[in-house]
Amino acid sequence: MWNKYVLIVTSAFAIGAPALGCAADSTSMDHADHRFSGAEHWAKVFDDPERDKWQKPHEVITSLKLPRDAAVADIGAGTGYFAVRFAHMLPQGRVYGVDLEPDMVKYLNERAKKENLANLSAVAAAVDDAKIPAPVDLVILVDVYHHVDKRADYFKKLRTSLKPGGRIAIIDFRLDAPTGPPRHSRVAPERVKTEMQDAGYVIDTEHAFLPNQYFLIFKPAA
Repeated sequence: MWNKYVLIVTSAFAIGAPALGCAADSTSMDHADHRFSGAEHWAKVFDDPERDKWQKPHEVITSLKLPRDAAVADIGAGTGYFAVRFAHMLPQGRVYGVDLEPDMVKYLNERAKKENLANLSAVAAAVDDAKIPAPVDLVILVDVYHHVDKRADYFKKLRTSLKPGGRIAIIDFRLDAPTGPPRHSRVAPERVKTEMQDAGYVIDTEHAFLPNQYFLIFKPAA
């Protein structure tokens, strides 16, 4: 389950866990008690073009090597930083922007309609259940993993949302990154690997091109 107040990752899972560390100085915010309601305001923070320099969204998506008809669930989608890009790059696919914050869900659905992205829809999640409408080829969490409580239970449940061959991509801030959540809130990549193994996954791929974050891809263990 998620922490008491879910934050939304500027792209990943507004489902309650936004990933700060965008244009805003997340180190000044209390990750445990800060909510990301007020989508219009946070859109300016999460979707700030300056973020592209270190988040490298295009490189992230292309590195996943998804077919054009892939189904993707962006947990902590927020205002759609990654979800909208996935929708553009997978025109024959389906993208679910998952978030806990009702205002974010409303904002992203309206954005999808405004930008004529019929393959993108926002999904209202529960603290302990992403509620992805249909099995997907990829679940991605950007700056959201460290917000998830009872991670073993959460990720075990997520396995039922993966298609055969489906993967889970986790991007989060390194302990030594100059931006991001307070250091005490971060989770080291070695711990992520151990926790995901305990939840029934094995590491599939690891990328090192992001300057501030680790990028780990997991698949269910045989």
